[in-house]
Amino acid sequence: MRDRPGLTGRGPQPLRRQLIVALLAAPALMAIGTLGYMAIEGWSFFDALFMAATTITTVGYGEVRPLSTPGRAFTIGLLIAGLAALWYALSLLVRVALEGELGARWEERRMERHVEHHRDHQIVAGFGRVGRQTALALRDLGQTVVVIDAAPAAIEDAKAAGFDVVAGNAAEDATLIRAGIARAAGLIAALGRDADNVFVTLSARALQPSLPIVARANDRDSVPKLIRAGAMQAVSPYSTAGRQMARLAVRPRTVEFIENLFGGPSATLVVEDVRIDAGSPLVGRAVRDLQALAPQVLCVAVRRGGETLAPPASDLRLTIGDEIAVIGPEGNLRSLEAASQAVPSSVAGEPNRSSLAGDSHERGL
Repeated sequence: MRDRPGLTGRGPQPLRRQLIVALLAAPALMAIGTLGYMAIEGWSFFDALFMAATTITTVGYGEVRPLSTPGRAFTIGLLIAGLAALWYALSLLVRVALEGELGARWEERRMERHVEHHRDHQIVAGFGRVGRQTALALRDLGQTVVVIDAAPAAIEDAKAAGFDVVAGNAAEDATLIRAGIARAAGLIAALGRDADNVFVTLSARALQPSLPIVARANDRDSVPKLIRAGAMQAVSPYSTAGRQMARLAVRPRTVEFIENLFGGPSATLVVEDVRIDAGSPLVGRAVRDLQALAPQVLCVAVRRGGETLAPPASDLRLTIGDEIAVIGPEGNLRSLEAASQAVPSSVAGEPNRSSLAGDSHERGL
């Protein structure tokens, strides 16, 4: 098990052991001083104990009885040892504070400065069972992920998995701002309670009216509430998992085939949605012309004015504002995405992944 921050020293000895030594130093010196005065001066136990206590703590009430020369020499040694033990204990306490609270704060601030440089990243609120798998899937798809969580255990797990983490309540505006919501490409509310996901969605929607938000819904009745709160999609992990298991039981080979095509970092095909901007060379072109721009790319649907044409006619002419769903090798989709823009970018950004791959499972492809 890993030691917690602040409990491991940099020297050969663990800081925990040094703290134990510091705590045992005082009673050990008390015992040595008491036995020393009893042996050197012949005092009673209580007189010797009192003299040892006043010497070690440097209170200085005065001598219980006049000391002999050996007794004074013993007192000097005991006084020096007591001061050394006191300063040693204080230095360890300061070290614990610096490596613990201040060290943790410094690490948190370093992480926040790193997050400040992110652009077009995905924010995952909640790093539980669902949030963890969501973050891992996003990273497999080439997305930059920033995790928000308030639980110390979840924060440590997210850091151990290699994610940038913002500690705090995802429903608070300040936490979302620290996670870079103004520069984010999307947010996924994956907390364990539906009420928490509603609050996160409301806060995120208020800060970023156009931000794509996907929310987790444990209860079916929470889906419309999350949609009204501002989520573009509300997903129930349990119902989705149940349907997936049912399909695996009925059509295992088909599901496996789809997973091999679209699932994970080694996927053969990628599903994307591309929007046709004003000034794009694709405006006025037919769907069949897409093959010339991006070989091996198939247009499976066109969304226009709230209507979805699936599959679209090969002679359908594309217009400004059309959203086309395309399937193909990721490299071949770059040129198509660049052509959909009014001013082709010299460096094509990371394309937005759609959830059509998952939807294809739901349709039983």
